[in-house]
Formats: sequence, structure tokens, C-alpha cells
Amino acid sequence: MSDDQDDTERGIATADTTGSDTEFAPDPERVAFLREIADDVRGDTSESKQLANILYRTSDLYDEGEDTSPEEIVRNVKFILEVTERGGLGR
Repeated sequence: MSDDQDDTERGIATADTTGSDTEFAPDPERVAFLREIADDVRGDTSESKQLANILYRTSDLYDEGEDTSPEEIVRNVKFILEVTERGGLGR
């Protein structure tokens, strides 16, 4: 079994999923795991905060109470990075 097949079976998107039938089944354990990692990496630097935010957004894919898609997360992450590059929202 290839790595991509293994990841896909575990619900991990490994490539562009636009137009695919990839679904992310609710998985409270995965949500907790990703958010725990996010809490661990969050620090005082903007980079660590960005990474933590990306992990939280990714965990939303598996959170039954959230309605999001990989595409929405990618757009959100791009926005976060663009704002950081500009020096913040106020500039």
C-alpha cells in the first residue's frame, strides 16, 4: 500500500482535493490530538502562533460542530500569511 493510500484511508488529504469525494469523518480523538499539539507549539513568536492557528483550523475538519473544507482552510491560511507579511491588519 502506498503512503498516499494509507493516508487517504486515515482521512488525511495528501493532495489537492478540489472536486473530490474526500470526506473527513468526525473524529474527536484527532481533534483533541491536533489541538493539543497546537497548544504545545504556540509560543510568543508570530510563527508559532501561526502554526498553532493552522493546526486548530485543520482540527476543524474532524470536529462535528464545525463546517469547513480543506479549501476553506487553505484560503484562511493564505490570508493569515498575507496579513503577517503586510505587518498586520492595520497596515
